[in-house]
Amino acid sequence: MKGRVALVTGGGRGIGREVALLLSAAGARVMTVARSSTELASVGLDYVAADLGTTEGCARAVAETERRLGPIDLLVVNHGIGSAHEKLVWEQDPAVWRETMRINLDAPFELARLTVGGMCKRGFGRLVFTSSTAGEKAERSGSAYTASKHGVIGLARAVAQDAGPFGVTSNAVLPGWVRTEMAERSARTSAEQRGITVEQVWSERAAIYPQNRVLEPREVAEVIAFLCSDAAGGVNGEAITVALGGIW
Repeated sequence: MKGRVALVTGGGRGIGREVALLLSAAGARVMTVARSSTELASVGLDYVAADLGTTEGCARAVAETERRLGPIDLLVVNHGIGSAHEKLVWEQDPAVWRETMRINLDAPFELARLTVGGMCKRGFGRLVFTSSTAGEKAERSGSAYTASKHGVIGLARAVAQDAGPFGVTSNAVLPGWVRTEMAERSARTSAEQRGITVEQVWSERAAIYPQNRVLEPREVAEVIAFLCSDAAGGVNGEAITVALGGIW
């Protein structure tokens, strides 16, 4: 991985931050992208603040990475919006649907479109998309999030078919519950709605899994980092669940 150029979105915190640090430790030159300059600066790597919910933001992230670090070899699409603000489908605000798709699905397409052609020309590339266990199973009051995460898996598999003949792999990682800031927001929302504590929500989430705990961001990041490596060349078009053996 030494000398490879990596673009990691959602790189200011949680899983993305851990991925960026792992790739950097393995010798990659890493650009982290998110909306918060403060969070990105705290990672200690190159960064560009951009709104990836816009085509302009995606283009800026790619262009800045290539200008400052060189052609992109590794693309980790990890940013996203959660479902804490969603409602039952018949009560869902169409604006919520559109915002979720813009961030969770349109941006991954734009980032892949802007980078994978160059990877194919150079004969090497790795794309890893963070989906969710909701990418294969549905959650209540989460039509937009569930649909977007299903779509991310389809996108990863489509890119795998297009780019596979050129030495480029594309895979999706499907985490279960991870104690990130986004998941904390959904826990607070659930706790308020049900009149229980946030810790009770997390205890219920932990009980889903045989180890009676939720994931740490580093555990998901390790899988993503492996998929970015030369050793993962035989893994393509896969949706890999990282969920402690749980059924959700």
